[in-house]
Amino acid sequence: MTEAPYTGSCQCGGIRYEVDVDINQSVTCNCSRCQRLGSVLAFTSRDKFTLLTPEADTTEYLFNERRISHRFCPVCGIEPFAYGEMPDGAKMAAVNVNCLEGVDPRALTPHHVDGASS
Repeated sequence: MTEAPYTGSCQCGGIRYEVDVDINQSVTCNCSRCQRLGSVLAFTSRDKFTLLTPEADTTEYLFNERRISHRFCPVCGIEPFAYGEMPDGAKMAAVNVNCLEGVDPRALTPHHVDGASS
């Protein structure tokens, strides 16, 4: 596997980003969205995330409490990242580890989060 910083993208390459993130601290979640997507997520501060394509090229999806800005590609439908805030109010980016180049998310041991009960 490659090491940080990573380059990530949607399937068609319409959305690209660079991120410095610890993928060994990744999580899976069983909320209604993450379970359907099969996302493996890793979180980092927003200052360690650089969107390389215009934000206008992404589409936003908000659900439940509408606190996380899920960003996905309007062409291929993949959600490569999301924006939100940590409990302390710090701005964060959540990257879909499945979208990082040179990373095999199945080789990781992500921590499970019970988002369905939240």
